[in-house]
Amino acid sequence: MAVAANAAETQPHVPVLLRPLIKAVSPVIGVWIDGTLGAGGYTRALLDAGAEKVIGVDRDPLAHDMAAGWAGEYEGRFEPVLGTFSQLDDYASNVNGVVLDLGVSSMQLDQAARGFSFMRDGPLDMRMSQDGPSAADVVNEADEAELADILFLYGEERASRRIARAIVKARALAPIETTLQLAEIVEKCLPRSKPGQAHSATRTFQAIRIAVNDEYGELAAGLDAAERALSVGGQLAVVTFHSIEDRMVKRFLQIKSASGGGGSRHAPEIAEKKPQFELKSRKAIGPDAEELTVNPRARSAKLRVAIRTDAPAEPSELRAIGMPQLKRGT
Repeated sequence: MAVAANAAETQPHVPVLLRPLIKAVSPVIGVWIDGTLGAGGYTRALLDAGAEKVIGVDRDPLAHDMAAGWAGEYEGRFEPVLGTFSQLDDYASNVNGVVLDLGVSSMQLDQAARGFSFMRDGPLDMRMSQDGPSAADVVNEADEAELADILFLYGEERASRRIARAIVKARALAPIETTLQLAEIVEKCLPRSKPGQAHSATRTFQAIRIAVNDEYGELAAGLDAAERALSVGGQLAVVTFHSIEDRMVKRFLQIKSASGGGGSRHAPEIAEKKPQFELKSRKAIGPDAEELTVNPRARSAKLRVAIRTDAPAEPSELRAIGMPQLKRGT
């Protein structure tokens, strides 16, 4: 979950597109699932806007530790669940809304010990759930071709082969164990970033984090789970932060809101099929000038909202929704 870099200490984690999201899904009624609880920004906003109950799902134990400090304010209307949003339909059914706020949060980035940031020296970890294989395991154990695939497909890093080769060469001398070690290897492979440009290690760290946490697999499964969990008329709202995430959400909703037809004299008409969702808007909602002034991190954020119909849920085809798929497992 992306948040304001300069927010006050009393509320250090303010999610992006909060006002537009609440406006887009209003009136907020019934039971909602916040599939990415984080610091609780969306959950609290939904409760304050009128939700009867919000089920807050997060695989990071830190999110639940933080929620313990404010949960009592809502008199039993908040239910925390330690789990993944790919299984959200196991936690509730026939809900009125599902919110997914994708990506990594600043509460994770700001803790050097979590190993998410190339700006702070720490162990090369990046695990949102704080268990399972770490970033160090991926960096030190994946073969060169697999590393290159991860960097290219998950991070859209054009120098993926060069960086993968440098990683393999460096780890042959000694294991790569810290964030700054990895960042230095990447920096030596690429031209120095110009003022205003993203750090040269940004795409590499993004790609490895996504691989460690299976973020694209989680997203694809989470969208299907939301489809199964929503009641007729229930709303799905998803906030994305980079092009691959947004492409997956956009294609998912395009496919799920299509009704067939459109044949031509060269091809038979596609059988009429009732869509699972109706789009609230074909165009994604972005941050306004006021939000960008307060939080420059919001510049790439996009919000998409759709309404569930009564059509039966169907599993998505991963290739059709544009999910990057590695040739080898991590």
